[in-house]
Amino acid sequence: MNWQSITFDWNQARAFLVTAEEGSLSAAARALGLTQPTLSRQVAALEETLGVTLFERVNKSLILTEAGVELAEHVRAMGDAASRVSLAASGQSQQIEGLVTISTTDVMAAYILPDILQDLRTKAPGIEIRVVSTNSLSDLRRREADIAIRHVAPDHPELYARKLRDAKGRIFAARSYLERFGRKLTKADAPKLDFLGYEDNEQLIGYLRALGLEVSQANIKISSPNLLVAWEYVRLGFGLGVGADEIAARCPEIAPAFEDVSPLSFPIWLVTHRELHTSLRIRTVFDHLAEGLLKEWRDALPGCGFDLKRQL
Repeated sequence: MNWQSITFDWNQARAFLVTAEEGSLSAAARALGLTQPTLSRQVAALEETLGVTLFERVNKSLILTEAGVELAEHVRAMGDAASRVSLAASGQSQQIEGLVTISTTDVMAAYILPDILQDLRTKAPGIEIRVVSTNSLSDLRRREADIAIRHVAPDHPELYARKLRDAKGRIFAARSYLERFGRKLTKADAPKLDFLGYEDNEQLIGYLRALGLEVSQANIKISSPNLLVAWEYVRLGFGLGVGADEIAARCPEIAPAFEDVSPLSFPIWLVTHRELHTSLRIRTVFDHLAEGLLKEWRDALPGCGFDLKRQL
């Protein structure tokens, strides 16, 4: 390693990362116990040392530049490593224990979390995990959950959120269902297809029509507010349903339904309350979930094998 190439100050890097995570200098200063001018000088010093602009000021908000987004990922990894060093040095790494409640959708809980939680049991055997499987937003401020995996950003300042990535999804169907037509499906086929409904079918119909699919309530013969049940019916060939690529990648009997509907995009947020900064058990689970979810998507997506030309 070329040690002389490492010229920046860790305190400056930490000031940058916390500002990026918190979204403002004032919030970052409170999180670090610093004055806002001190924090601002540290961020400015890092920009000067590296020779890049990390933030753009839009009205009263700070927006990461392209260089800032790239740097944040590297500094975040440094922060995670520094946290582990601190725990090990203080002898607390073996004393992380207690209950942590995770709220997520039933599909995520059934397909994605098991491998991640199994690994967590090895790393932190003293932690007890309770999974709240729900498709509604748990109120973290009322401690209905300690950590939530969401598709929308929280809008309350007491909550801490980290956007992991924009995930991809599509409209899927069982290969057995698609084989009935003997050809690839297009948007023009939508009025005569079966779709699996969810809790709010009017909203679903509006969403599908926005994608160019002319469907109505008549296309929805079976509905379930439980996404896991609806997905199982898609797998069994009852009709078409919306799903995430990383879920469908685990189901070889599933294929994208249309050749002319572009992939969907939806954000994945990891959300918790401010106790993240003071609770070792919550911080441990939060960081492990972030690492595990990113690894799951990186590992799964290249191998999805969704070749529309070979779906039949």
